[in-house]
Amino acid sequence: MAKYLAQIIVMGAQVVGRAFARALQQEYAASQAAARARGTAGQQSAAASSITGISLQEAQQILNVSTLSPEEIQKNYEHLFKVNDKAAGGSFYIQSKVSILNIFALFCF
Repeated sequence: MAKYLAQIIVMGAQVVGRAFARALQQEYAASQAAARARGTAGQQSAAASSITGISLQEAQQILNVSTLSPEEIQKNYEHLFKVNDKAAGGSFYIQSKVSILNIFALFCF
């Protein structure tokens, strides 16, 4: 009885292991295909997103820019930075986040 139970457990572990390995291979292949589809601009954006934890679209929304022009980004950044100045009653935390967004948006440009 114990012998059959051990065989069932071993066979079950093998089946689960193979399924996990197959799923991992498929996920890796899909990830590689998506990376190729994005190209180098997508890789730079993904690298920046992983560093800052925010997507390019989110940064554009917060900075209120529709296109990635350095002049518009800088203008909106200066406004948000000035409004959130601690001396003017703003938040240093938000001011530092706006600085990170500015760097991120300019890096992706």
